[in-house]
Amino acid sequence: MNPNWKKNIVLFLASQTISLFGSSLVQYAILWYITLNTQSGVMMTISIICGFLPTFFLSPFAGVWADRYNRKMLIILSDSIIAISTLILAILFLMGFDAMWLLFVASALRALGAGVQTPAVGAFIPQLVPEDQLTKVSGANGSIQALVMLLSPMLSGALLTVASIEAIFFIDVITAIIAIVTLLLFLHVPVHAKAAQEQALSYISDLRQGFAYIKSHPFIRTFFIFCAFFFILAAPVAFLTPLQVTRSFGNDIWRLTAIEIAFSIGMMSGGLIMASWGGFRNRVHTMTLSSLAIGAGTFALGLIPVFWIYLLVMGLVGLVMPMFNTPSTVMLQEKVDPDFLGRVFGVLGMISSSMMPLGMLVFGPMADFIKIEWMLIGTGALLFIQGFFLLGSKVLIEAGKPASKLKGEGAES
Repeated sequence: MNPNWKKNIVLFLASQTISLFGSSLVQYAILWYITLNTQSGVMMTISIICGFLPTFFLSPFAGVWADRYNRKMLIILSDSIIAISTLILAILFLMGFDAMWLLFVASALRALGAGVQTPAVGAFIPQLVPEDQLTKVSGANGSIQALVMLLSPMLSGALLTVASIEAIFFIDVITAIIAIVTLLLFLHVPVHAKAAQEQALSYISDLRQGFAYIKSHPFIRTFFIFCAFFFILAAPVAFLTPLQVTRSFGNDIWRLTAIEIAFSIGMMSGGLIMASWGGFRNRVHTMTLSSLAIGAGTFALGLIPVFWIYLLVMGLVGLVMPMFNTPSTVMLQEKVDPDFLGRVFGVLGMISSSMMPLGMLVFGPMADFIKIEWMLIGTGALLFIQGFFLLGSKVLIEAGKPASKLKGEGAES
């Protein structure tokens, strides 16, 4: 491991934080623009599908790229795609072309960038950080991202009241350029072993090898099945709560900002907890606690009639989110062969980018004739029940054991 790994990870996380900040401003601006101008579950569903479906199609291929090519350059490429698409959108809006479908197209192009970036980042971090520091770095990164998500809705809401949506688009372009320049000029990391070698296998063979690797490792396969059901059931709490707030509590921008702030404060706190505590000795036990709490919180959001209590529960849901994301990500980074990390994270991205829109295809249109509260109660109950699946899976419990203990027992990854 490079003795300058601390400097490298700080540079990398700084560049990604700057890029994330600009992207978050645009995401909130687009979401609120559609929510406040249409108040339609169908329109929100279209927007969400446009923002996820391209990632679904691209992720498995991007995973192969992340294993075959320089991961840093792939991250720079993805930031460039996002910046260019946002710049074009800003120019069109300034020229008076402000049709809703342009926001959908822009979301799709930005999703292509995210499809390249997600597996590349997931596979790149273990190149920068010693294995025994992955949990701390992942937890700290979660807190940084949550801080960005805390500040960006407040700033986005403030900007929308005093400036045009185009101003926010240009901010995203500037932050993307800063991130790209930081990675190009200041972060110097050797490419990983597979990318440095001449590729003996064809592209399709690499893709097939990735799927065969996942199929041959029961814990990865089981975890991915769990994630598929989890993402479907989480669609209403992830995407319909702004619409619920608009309908049930009022269509003020400050209310939409407040729920995002509450969730972000929770996530930031949860990330700090994970960075200092690290979770239970068995990572799956921490993931189970998070899953049960998310289910209970989703159920409660369907019952609460008072807005400030609603905000408190939203914050608690945010608090437990890193307790699932951090240990599950680190578990994959520790147990998966480095040469297959990109493809594994690519398939995970494909699952996350397809299951939520699939859920929204059902829940989004339903939101126009069924109370969102009823959907939160139903999916919350199912999420809570699903949490016990983690505890009941022997293969996941085994995979969740500390890496040193598994190695001592000679267990397979």
